[in-house]
Amino acid sequence: MIAVDALTRRYGGFTAVDDVSFTARPGRVTGFLGPNGAGKSTTLRILVGLSTATSGTATVGGRRYVDLPDPGREVGVLLDASA
Repeated sequence: MIAVDALTRRYGGFTAVDDVSFTARPGRVTGFLGPNGAGKSTTLRILVGLSTATSGTATVGGRRYVDLPDPGREVGVLLDASA
């Protein structure tokens, strides 16, 4: 399960993610939609430890990504289509 709770990310005076909360349960398809600049990629970057949250939490299976024993076996992510 992926859980994001009250996640916020600020860059100086700019708020990229503002108090986002959701749960993606196992065996379900979950859409994460919004216009360009809405904070979708930033939220996912926080989830996989590429960025830090200003506040709030993001977990996979109840653990932060960095605390997973073998994160590559638990999470796959491609955030940049040109990669």
